[in-house]
Amino acid sequence: MQKDTGSGGTSTPTARLRRRRGSNEFPPEVDRANGGHLLVNDNTKYKSMLIRTYSTVWMIGGFALIIYMGHLYIWAMVVVIQIFMAKELFNLLKKAHEDRHLPGFWLLNWHFFFTAMLFVYGRILSQRLVNAVTMDKFLYKLVGRLNKYHMVTCYFLYITGFMWFILALKKKMYKYQFGQYAWTHMILIVVFTQSSFTVANIFEGIFWFLLPASLIVINDIAAYIFGFFFGKTPLIKLSPKKTWEGFIGASFTTMISAFLMANILGRFQWLTCPRKDLSTGWLECDPGLLFKPEYFTVPDWFPVWFPWREFSILPVQWHALCLGLFASIIAPFGGFFASGFKRAFKIKDFGDSIPGHGGITDRMDCQMVMAVFAYIYHQSFIVPQSLSIEMIMDQILVNLPFEEQQALYMKLGQLIMERQFGES
Repeated sequence: MQKDTGSGGTSTPTARLRRRRGSNEFPPEVDRANGGHLLVNDNTKYKSMLIRTYSTVWMIGGFALIIYMGHLYIWAMVVVIQIFMAKELFNLLKKAHEDRHLPGFWLLNWHFFFTAMLFVYGRILSQRLVNAVTMDKFLYKLVGRLNKYHMVTCYFLYITGFMWFILALKKKMYKYQFGQYAWTHMILIVVFTQSSFTVANIFEGIFWFLLPASLIVINDIAAYIFGFFFGKTPLIKLSPKKTWEGFIGASFTTMISAFLMANILGRFQWLTCPRKDLSTGWLECDPGLLFKPEYFTVPDWFPVWFPWREFSILPVQWHALCLGLFASIIAPFGGFFASGFKRAFKIKDFGDSIPGHGGITDRMDCQMVMAVFAYIYHQSFIVPQSLSIEMIMDQILVNLPFEEQQALYMKLGQLIMERQFGES
């Protein structure tokens, strides 16, 4: 009979490995005792799969409802996800003993967090906020003033936090406090870098948010299923349950899904039209050439029994293949990075808010990489590089006060009249 290794006893490596409450995963030593790392050798894999499936169905259902509700609700979802991610990451380096000697110090983390949120979203959404209040002269002037002093307001909020941190320093706590300060800033970079690109994608058209995000989900599910049934060859040591069979199967599935989903999603104006303000009304716009179908006839040598003699392809489907390729090959490295990060801190999951999946951060690792790529791809290969009337109008509305806009209108009218008389 084994000795009780409770308090005062020598702890085993398994006991030293921290495990998040409610997690359905096991430390590596338990995995080996259970038949190895691979899912095909895991005796509890069916129970784990059932829990993951239940959580996934609920997440997909909630996600679909929010997509239907529109841009502002999707943005609100992103904000909630950010808060949960920050909470999980803040807790990662917290030490109960030190925190007891620093009452209220945790508030400083959230001060920096909400200051960063005000700065990032103020920059992204200022133009759309102006467009939303253009018809009301008082609100237009108020928003104009807020936009003008937005940066200096955020700066002084940050400086306030900086001074608060300096004044809160305590002897024998310097190392812990400076470690928390650095950790907080790293979290802000990780969380707000990807989320700023995500929100920008949303307002460029839900299509450019929904398709990349869905491809990551499809790739993750396909990799799990192929690895579950066929996985034999380990892919990378950082993530022992990942297999080459799952990776390759997921890549093909994601590429096919990208091509087909782009054809379906690209036919709804609600998804393809950009949102220029912060309203929630229905959208109508010219979808552009990317979302107008091109028709192709099946060659004569195709078998007679083939049901389609003509089919349509949206030009955006070719771009979707690029997104699918990135989601298949590059984005999983975000997950590998997170796996290495968790191993460094000897934890299995970042949290336990999603049964069978871990925390919110565990589900956002690949999404962070994908959101940045989707934005850069859209700006580089989709958005026209030359100036347009809409772009110039947006700059005028954002940067010029009402009186200067009137002066510009009068001057522009005068120049047009002079040109007309000069030509006649």
